[in-house]
Amino acid sequence: MATIFDIKSAADDSHIRGSVSPEEWQVRVDLAAAYRLVAYYGWDDLIFTHLSAKVPGPDKHFLINPYDMMFDEITASSLVKIDVEGQPVVPTAHPVNPAGFTIHSALHMNCPDAHAVMHLHTPAGQAVSAMECGLLEHTQTGMVARGDLAYHEYEGIATDLGERDRLVEDMGDKHYMILRNHGTLAIGASVPEAFLRLYFLERACDAQVKMLAAGRDGLHNPPQGTPEKVREQTPEEATALVAKQLAWPALLRKLDRIDPSFRD
Repeated sequence: MATIFDIKSAADDSHIRGSVSPEEWQVRVDLAAAYRLVAYYGWDDLIFTHLSAKVPGPDKHFLINPYDMMFDEITASSLVKIDVEGQPVVPTAHPVNPAGFTIHSALHMNCPDAHAVMHLHTPAGQAVSAMECGLLEHTQTGMVARGDLAYHEYEGIATDLGERDRLVEDMGDKHYMILRNHGTLAIGASVPEAFLRLYFLERACDAQVKMLAAGRDGLHNPPQGTPEKVREQTPEEATALVAKQLAWPALLRKLDRIDPSFRD
């Protein structure tokens, strides 16, 4: 049985581009960029948590982080290609974490929009996940996320494959999720979409933790009907458009200025 410390036979991951399709390479670059951005915004948790993406094509393969690398080290070539059980498809010098793919595989395999799945353990996200009230709609990003938000009860470290069915049921047709007593999660039809949703959710959680310093009685409630209006103003197709055509290209330019090695 595989363990989180299994190290497969060594392979040189520095020349991957010539051995994969252009479509896979683009997903690799985008996912490596997402890992670097998570590190840049201070959302990483050492080597823990995961961002994953489907490999284009008929095979049920996915890309995920090598388990022995910090997020600010990850490159397009170092991402590990795995199957639905979290096992490497090709030899890799890096350890893999099949248990860590439990959450991701459930959503990838059962949610049509889950081409990218991103899960974090930020202090703000964990704090909101532990609040009985859940995510409040007292901020603009809170309003954007709350109408498309699901919750999943904590069942312990996600090593039980039986949890996958319950996770999918709880997600339903939503794109944001708060994993109770655990953290945050977002899915998307592409890496840019999932990342933008993750950004909105984390932004909302961070603001909520800070604003609750005033106490619930000290908060200003938005006018009646405003949260519903905001949700109408931010449909799924609008998120996709903003993510792919506006926010993501700008974020890639930011990374290129800081350190373009994520493209290697």
